[in-house]
Amino acid sequence: MLHPACPKCSSSYAYQDHENLVCPECGYEWNPSESSEEEAVIVRDSNGNLLQAGDKITLIKDLKVKGSSQGLKIGSKTVIRRIVDGKDHQLDCKFPGVGEIMVTAKYVKKA
Repeated sequence: MLHPACPKCSSSYAYQDHENLVCPECGYEWNPSESSEEEAVIVRDSNGNLLQAGDKITLIKDLKVKGSSQGLKIGSKTVIRRIVDGKDHQLDCKFPGVGEIMVTAKYVKKA
């Protein structure tokens, strides 16, 4: 039986424990029958638009990529793969030619 991904860390390895689901990676427990709207991460772009996984975004600033000599140029477009509740980087994206990158929401706009 397939269980939904963990709402905290998005792990796909959740397992059933009585009526709750448990994430073995972060230890979070939740009841899938209860509403989890209050736990949803709210992320907004530079213009204040609400961002969700699957939205197309455009960079509004050139960004350096840690550990790489190449950077991301202004106007680069991609799709948000998932949104995480992180200190610095909230958007998990895959840029063509660069790979998977975590980006801060204040440097993007909804396309």
